[in-house]
Amino acid sequence: MTDPRYNYGPANPQYPQQGQPPKPSINMGKLWAGGVGTAIVAALLVVVAIMLVRGVLGVAILAPEGAGAYGTVSTTSYALAAAGAALLATALLTVLLALMPSPLTFFTWICLLVTAVAVILPFTLVADMDAKIATAVINLLIGLCITTMLSSVGAAAQNEPRQEGY
Repeated sequence: MTDPRYNYGPANPQYPQQGQPPKPSINMGKLWAGGVGTAIVAALLVVVAIMLVRGVLGVAILAPEGAGAYGTVSTTSYALAAAGAALLATALLTVLLALMPSPLTFFTWICLLVTAVAVILPFTLVADMDAKIATAVINLLIGLCITTMLSSVGAAAQNEPRQEGY
């Protein structure tokens, strides 16, 4: 018996006509569940990193020194922004998986370049150097977290392997 994936033509309409590349099949539930999971991890990463930097290292980041280990509402905003970035990256990954050749390569490059901007950005602001470095490191960790987790999620969400070049 032949494999139906290679039996193209009118006898098997669920597969494309001969000569046409197969369209990617994406498990959207798995993709977006992974995206939500990544958003939760990114938000928690911010909270843990801020508590480490403020509470253990004593660097006043996002709030004055007297604001405690958690800081202020700025920490919550930072965590929500990280979660939002993960969901935005999931939306980007959805589009790339549906439309692009080698979508995970494009996704990784886009995320790494956005991460580079997030790492450089604190050094353009007025703040103490230790706060700038701490913020840059946290941004790097968030970017790497989102990039690596969603790259894995994207690979797992593809129901059928892509042919080279599609």
